[in-house]
Amino acid sequence: MAPVGEVHGAIISRLDRRLGSFVEAHDLGEVFIGTGFILATDPDTVRLPDVSFVRKDRLSAGLPSGYFPFAPDLAVEIISPNDNHTEVAEKVAEYLAAGTQLVVVVDPIARTITKHPARGGITRLGESDTLALDDIMPGFECAAADIFGRRQVARQSG
Repeated sequence: MAPVGEVHGAIISRLDRRLGSFVEAHDLGEVFIGTGFILATDPDTVRLPDVSFVRKDRLSAGLPSGYFPFAPDLAVEIISPNDNHTEVAEKVAEYLAAGTQLVVVVDPIARTITKHPARGGITRLGESDTLALDDIMPGFECAAADIFGRRQVARQSG
């Protein structure tokens, strides 16, 4: 896995701070960054979402010493400049098939956030919208603009 760039890292940090504070304040579980989850076996499919969340009741046995043997409740993928949209769509499908309740895809260049709930009904948000995670974190809300930050991402010429 290639290292992430500055924009990618900044978005991860912003999401981690907001989600982590909310989850901790409400004792909901744990938020993780770049943590491995086994989505399928034989052959193994391990994914490392940029940011993830696991509910408290699913952590009753403690944290595993290796990868989690299950899918996260929330998986956040931030699109990098070298990501292929087809590959991102495949990741979303893998998470949902493995039991993830909500997959959130953040596109820093288009400045959109797309929510893919397990129950269906994709929602696309712009930077003037509010990201609510009522599917898994009732009461959590964050302005999309706060996730993107103030600076626009430069488009790469190619």
